[in-house]
Amino acid sequence: MQPPSTVAQLAALVLLLLPGLTYQFLRERWRGPVASEAQIGERMLRAVTASVALNGLYAIAAGPALVAAWRQAKGPGKSGVSALTQLVATHPRAVGLWALVLFLGVPAAAAAAVSHAERRKARTAYRPVPTAWDYALGARDAGPCFVRARLKDGTWVGGWFGSRSYASGYPRDPDLYLQWSYQMGPDGSFGARVEGTDGIYLRLSDVDILEMVKTPEGGADVDGG
Repeated sequence: MQPPSTVAQLAALVLLLLPGLTYQFLRERWRGPVASEAQIGERMLRAVTASVALNGLYAIAAGPALVAAWRQAKGPGKSGVSALTQLVATHPRAVGLWALVLFLGVPAAAAAAVSHAERRKARTAYRPVPTAWDYALGARDAGPCFVRARLKDGTWVGGWFGSRSYASGYPRDPDLYLQWSYQMGPDGSFGARVEGTDGIYLRLSDVDILEMVKTPEGGADVDGG
C-alpha cells in the first residue's frame, strides 16, 4: 500500500482512522492491556476494524446529510482541499461540533461501554499502576519505613526510607535511595545505624528479596534524623 501523496488523501486517511484510534486508546486506558493485544500490529488491526465499524454506522445514520453538505461546499471545478477549507470556513462551529461527536464522543462512549462490560466479566481488577514496585513505593502511600534487601550474592543490606529518600520506577529501571544505612545481621535482622551514614543506593536488578518493615526487631531506630 502506497502512502498518501496529497493533502486530500492524508486528510481522508486521518478522518477514516481517527475514530478507531480514539476507541482503541481509551479502551486500553480504561480496561487495561491484555495478552492478545501485546503486539502493535494487533492493536492497529483492532483500531482499523473499529474505524470501519464506526464509519459504517456514521454512513448509515448521517450519510445523506454529510454527502449533501459536501456536494454543496465542493461545487463545480473545486478540489477536495478547497471544498474542505470552504466548508470549515463557512460553518466552523458546526464542523467542530461534528468532529468532536464523530471522532471523540462516539468512540469514547463505545470504548467506555465495552470496557465496562469486560470489567464486569473479568475475575481480576485492572489498576493503571504499571508494576508492583510502583504500587509498593508510590500508589499505596507506603510512608516512612525500614527497608531490608537481600542481594543476589546473599548479602543483607538495610536502611530507612524517609522524607529524604527516593525511589524511581517505570519506565526507568527501578532503583532506591535510602537516606540512612543500618548494620545488618546474617539473618537479615537490623542492628544499629551506621555511623556517619549519608544513605545507601540500591538497584533492584541486584536485589533478590526486598521487604518494607514498620517496626523491626533488634537495635534499629530512627533517632538523630
